Amino acid sequence: MTPPTFTLRHVTDPRDPAIPAFGRVQEASYYAPDMLIPPEVFGHLVTRRSPEREDRLLVAQTPEGEVLGGTLYALLPLPGGLRGAGFNSFMAVTRAARGLGVGRALHDETLRVIRDAGLAGMFADSVHPTRQNAEDRAAEAATGVDPAGRRAALHALGLRTVDIPYWQPVGGPDGGPLTDLDLLFQPAHPAQTVPLALVTGVLRAYWTGWLGAERAQAEARALADRAGHAERIGLLAGTEPPTYCVTP
Repeated sequence: MTPPTFTLRHVTDPRDPAIPAFGRVQEASYYAPDMLIPPEVFGHLVTRRSPEREDRLLVAQTPEGEVLGGTLYALLPLPGGLRGAGFNSFMAVTRAARGLGVGRALHDETLRVIRDAGLAGMFADSVHPTRQNAEDRAAEAATGVDPAGRRAALHALGLRTVDIPYWQPVGGPDGGPLTDLDLLFQPAHPAQTVPLALVTGVLRAYWTGWLGAERAQAEARALADRAGHAERIGLLAGTEPPTYCVTP
């Protein structure tokens, strides 16, 4: 198959037809689409700007305008020497375009943006196959994604597992914490560890939008407590879960 010709562009107009098109790609690509940021919110996100946060939507399109994939991410600068980092909320590619370099192109462009902004790297989160129940594994298989292959692909892109007890504050059963995700990080420059203060600072900034400043700060402190207030946190292969959830 001849790889499709595509270009990358950041969407800045809330009326851009690429927004609902990417929403459809997102919904078809993830086994639990109700857990994702709704496409109706994208238009607001890409027009919101502040010194603390800038959300961006990057899409890959053919010359005919077909959206082959995209990624929604946030730039989260922090004061002082930590600099801050990005957080990739979601990246997806259509089934037909998988394996053709679209995901790599999207990821590489977001990293270029991160480096140009002087940020320390890119965070993301992803469930590990050993932490999925049978129902979730079956649901993900129905999207054409192999869970182990997904984590191998993230590792190949350069993302590494942050060895920390991470969970999202809301989204789980009865609105409680979602505890089956792993935090991933790709340093802008090669590193084997990441400062805990960078992890908690970026997550506090990322969570503030929907939790509010006080709750986000409390959740960041709780994460630091679970990490034992270590100065730096190790980075594992992106194919591995954090050590706290591995049975001896």
